[in-house]
Amino acid sequence: MNDVSSVRALSGISEAAPLAISARGMTKTFGDVRAVDGIDLDVPRGIIFAILGPNGAGKTTLMRMLATLARPDAGTAMIVGHDLVQSPHKVREVIAMTGQFASLDEHLTGRENLMLLARLWGFRGRASKTRADDLLATFGLSDAATKQVKDYSGGMRRRLDIAASLVVTPDVLFLDEPTTGLDPKARKDVWAMIRGLAESGVTILLTTQYLEEADQLAARIAVIDHGRKIAEGTSRELKAATGSGVLHVALADPTQLDRAATLLETRLGHTVQRSTEGAELSILAGTAKAANEAVASLVAEGIEPSDFSMGQPSLDEVFFALTGQPGSSESRKDEIR
Repeated sequence: MNDVSSVRALSGISEAAPLAISARGMTKTFGDVRAVDGIDLDVPRGIIFAILGPNGAGKTTLMRMLATLARPDAGTAMIVGHDLVQSPHKVREVIAMTGQFASLDEHLTGRENLMLLARLWGFRGRASKTRADDLLATFGLSDAATKQVKDYSGGMRRRLDIAASLVVTPDVLFLDEPTTGLDPKARKDVWAMIRGLAESGVTILLTTQYLEEADQLAARIAVIDHGRKIAEGTSRELKAATGSGVLHVALADPTQLDRAATLLETRLGHTVQRSTEGAELSILAGTAKAANEAVASLVAEGIEPSDFSMGQPSLDEVFFALTGQPGSSESRKDEIR
């Protein structure tokens, strides 16, 4: 079995599945910092593939290399059959990218932004306006076509930014944290658009720090940390790979959370994760017997649980187990690029 076949087998990707992206040993260094450290990646055509990782993991750096915006220091990649290093111009003909921040002229209207880009892509005369209006309709922005972009909401800007990447429909669309800073409704609207694009045959590679986003959208997920890929699989496979159940404990007296966390960590040998509100503790427990004994130890120390349960790990808990960091609900703007 050759190296490519080995990687595909380990990733659970069928030999028959055509690849949109096949990368080996992708590496990028900034001074003494190895931002991306020998990452292999196979992305089948027509799926949503998420790259998940904590702040500074190297997600954006990897994305920028695959999109020809940064030259790798080492490694090779084929994008829809084109060599990333030898034929970057060919790669650019089949991809599009939307970064973390909108690349729009705020003083132009939504229609004017799209018409300008359409003309740059070779649309002439009324064809540029027709293409712009088609995209505005597709992304639910027709009513805002004549508004200046500076008057758009965050969700509207994000939709327009993605629309701008699709003036010419790409084979591969790179989305770098596409829902950063959006409210829950706008985020779900963008999710629906991303699903629709994948259903139309566009391969989507996205980076995200939102655990729910990866869980909801991605057919496959690669987890990277400190520039290395540390896990890959479907959401279900990643959850199963922890090999442990998770004990969830809420306390009658929240002032005892710190004591309870210390006792649980000592008893179970894992790190406790607190809920966003801080009112619930979660920890890998291995077995129901171990979980029951841990709860009994709390009671023996005078710490009364108001509720406890044992369940399968969430993707958030998998992420924590793999990286030692909780999933972030906010984007960091200074990630290594």
